[in-house]
Amino acid sequence: MAVIISDKIKEKLASKHNVKVEEVSQCFANREGRFLTDSREEHASEPKTMWFIAETDYGRKLKVVFVPKSEDLYIRSAFDPNENELRIYNKYG
Repeated sequence: MAVIISDKIKEKLASKHNVKVEEVSQCFANREGRFLTDSREEHASEPKTMWFIAETDYGRKLKVVFVPKSEDLYIRSAFDPNENELRIYNKYG
């Protein structure tokens, strides 16, 4: 399983969310909960968009959003989660 981040997404992570590629990798390595499915209509995709919240090696919490295709995970975004996202993940993740 490879984590794939396109150049366009890398640029978005850096410029819009101030997230480094290394931080995304750290979140996958540090993940303790399960992946949740994003069921909102505006984020619909096939296969379904998945997400989780985990900490980087330095304690920064990030919501990581991705689409699984074949055996790879294609990153869509990663950013600081809001309180509602934290609540949802703490309850279901």
